[in-house]
Amino acid sequence: MGRNLALNIADHGYSVAVYNRTRERTDEFVTGEARELPIIGVHTLGELVQTLEQPRIVVLMIKAGEAVDAQIEALVPLLDTGDIIIDGGNSQFTDTERRTTELAESGIHFIGMGISGGEEGARHGPSLMPGGSAVAWRHTKDIFTSIAAVADGEPCCEWVGPGGAGHYVKMVYNGIEYGDMQVIAEAYD
Repeated sequence: MGRNLALNIADHGYSVAVYNRTRERTDEFVTGEARELPIIGVHTLGELVQTLEQPRIVVLMIKAGEAVDAQIEALVPLLDTGDIIIDGGNSQFTDTERRTTELAESGIHFIGMGISGGEEGARHGPSLMPGGSAVAWRHTKDIFTSIAAVADGEPCCEWVGPGGAGHYVKMVYNGIEYGDMQVIAEAYD
């Protein structure tokens, strides 16, 4: 999903710097499907941070849990007060609450953003559920509303509240999608 989200953002006129812990994946992406877009590949977190304009907006598209904490721990010493970290994975909302509070103490803003639509949605219009730092939302709103799916003329992206609200909404969404829809399908069958 991260690759497709980067392509979507670049398609909407924003420059994007991408980093993957596997150098070859970054190089393959930048010289392949991203070659015609304003996407820059970097090979270290230091390069990533140096490439971004302030306030820096770093979107993490990684496995929820310890990997998110490890990446945040590696990023924090490289970032400045006012920079923004966004977790676009399916993190537990209580983890997002904790991260929002901990990062605020460092002067870094945090958004936990549920993303729905899978790889295809990420590329052509996801449903986005951001929550966390309201200050960060003001800096990211234009980007995310521009890349979101559109329904009834409105972007499928809305600020849902402070702390872990974005990941909480995504959790409820997943419960409906995977729970209720499956029950309905089984009842129909």
